[in-house]
Amino acid sequence: MKLLSILLLFTVTANSFTGTNVYICGSAGAKKYHYKESCRGLNACKDQIAKIPLKQAQQNGLTLCGWED
Repeated sequence: MKLLSILLLFTVTANSFTGTNVYICGSAGAKKYHYKESCRGLNACKDQIAKIPLKQAQQNGLTLCGWED
């Protein structure tokens, strides 16, 4: 029963990140993505902040902001 509970928890957790949207700075030099629009890593953004799917951000070579770790 414990194994089933752990497996179910892992499945739910993994699926919750599949459709996750993240925030990025719209400038050409942006290298990071952020889970929260209010992340302090976006404070220096001089362009618009865009909301995109996590998978797209990762495919574009963006990495998670250091403030989000």
